[in-house]
Amino acid sequence: MQYYSCLFLRRMIDIEEKGRIMNKYDSFLNISGDLYSSPSVRMPDIKKVEELSRRIGINLSDEEVKEYRELMKTFVESFNAVENIPEPTLPVKYPRLPGYRPPVEENPLNAWYWKTNIEGVSEGILKGKSVAIKDNVAVYGVPMMGGSWVLEGYIPEFDATVVTRILDAGGVIKGKSICEDFCCFGMSFNGARGPVLNPYNNTHDAGGSSSGSAVLVANGEVDMAIGGDQGGSIRLPASCCGIVGLKPTYGLVPYTGAQSVELTIDHLGPMAKTVYDCALLLEAIAGYDNGLDPRQPANVSVEKYTEELASSDLTGFTIGILKEGFEHRDSDPRVNELILQCISKVKVAHTEIKDVSVPMHTYGVDLVSCIACVGGVDTIFRGGSNGSGRKGFYSTSMRDAVVRGVQSQPNELSPSVKLKWMVGEYMKHEYRGKYYGKAQNLARLLTAEFDKVFQDVDVIVMPTIPFPPKKIPKKDASISDLFKTASGNNVNTRTFNVTGHPAISINAGFIDDLPIGMMLVGKMFDEKKLLKVAHVFEKLNSTHFNSHQG
Repeated sequence: MQYYSCLFLRRMIDIEEKGRIMNKYDSFLNISGDLYSSPSVRMPDIKKVEELSRRIGINLSDEEVKEYRELMKTFVESFNAVENIPEPTLPVKYPRLPGYRPPVEENPLNAWYWKTNIEGVSEGILKGKSVAIKDNVAVYGVPMMGGSWVLEGYIPEFDATVVTRILDAGGVIKGKSICEDFCCFGMSFNGARGPVLNPYNNTHDAGGSSSGSAVLVANGEVDMAIGGDQGGSIRLPASCCGIVGLKPTYGLVPYTGAQSVELTIDHLGPMAKTVYDCALLLEAIAGYDNGLDPRQPANVSVEKYTEELASSDLTGFTIGILKEGFEHRDSDPRVNELILQCISKVKVAHTEIKDVSVPMHTYGVDLVSCIACVGGVDTIFRGGSNGSGRKGFYSTSMRDAVVRGVQSQPNELSPSVKLKWMVGEYMKHEYRGKYYGKAQNLARLLTAEFDKVFQDVDVIVMPTIPFPPKKIPKKDASISDLFKTASGNNVNTRTFNVTGHPAISINAGFIDDLPIGMMLVGKMFDEKKLLKVAHVFEKLNSTHFNSHQG
């Protein structure tokens, strides 16, 4: 932690004394040698080479061990050459103070991890809007722990792309919101800092893993927030807290500078009280990131999503009711009825409503389990939340911090992270990653099935979560009880992390005075139409969020 603190202090001095903003070619490069670099790569000794050969199953004679060791010198020299070349990082355009960890009286729902007040330009589409950043997204000079004790003390030396874009658009970043441990849980009681509390009933779940972001928006402490979503982690807390949360089309919003769970299912997206504000934030953060994020197609474009919301006319639109989305084992009939009532209200808009079916939807949970567990081993635990095998930006400081923390403090990880790590290691070792590959192959089939449905409908609707928010387990609950509580909450959301379709959760009403979310899913890169339909539903729904806030 010491060298991160020194680095941060030096950077603050640079900004204050030199009166200029640092970018990837300025004084960071001048100070990186002493404060940032890891030790030089050392040659393995004879015993280490023998150990390496045994580890990968190669039998070497004593003479061959010596020969191979000698041949390795050239490669080690290459690694050391790379070590000595300063690397580019992401730009930091706006100065700031580091902020502080808020005391309990400022954080009654435990939704803040860190408070700041970072201002960018004075004008822009987000002028006057306050924004919280999920704590898996890097903010320069602000502590980041990703919901996990093993990362505590890490201070990024760069701003994630979405952070820069928010500041470029006039938004004010008010701090970092609590998230669940390595974003590996769909409920709000799995983070290192303790449970995040539902603003409607403090004994109930607020959803995860973007739990803090949803609560801060719902509680009126910020106007907007950034969430992350690998299996529902924007939409689940949006549902539990009665706000709007959008998982955009895969690749529309750059993931650059955020902790990765698994490259093929990572998403960042907007969260807000209204569809309009969600659309506004999307306008600010979406768009191509100059090749820094391989999730993005080079031709990705940003539309004026808010302009389409001026009209409530859905004439000619077709809305599909997904049969399988209402038929899960744990589906609460009251939730299904509430969602269907909301759908029926849109008939006044001269919109066609039809039933649709995608039987393979029920396998979305299984596909994400295979991809996230097996792929997560390489991405998180071996790749330091960066992974490998891709072009784009890598945060070597984050990689060092995550890997060092995981190796030195594995017992500090939450039960959900431990379980996924064990499952992933088992499947990689015993089955050589076969089921990761098969899940990715099947994901193409699942995507194609939904694309067929979207030839006949504009939007698909279903419950976000098939039951109301559950009670937070007691502190002495068993590991099995923790997982039992979480069972079934992401059965509808996970599908669209593997297909990549945009999906938004809006408030549909309340059951037992707790919010219920309705999820709308759209065509790839057709957020404009998806947001329009969501906006109409929001206006037609007479049960408004604020009428229940207490």
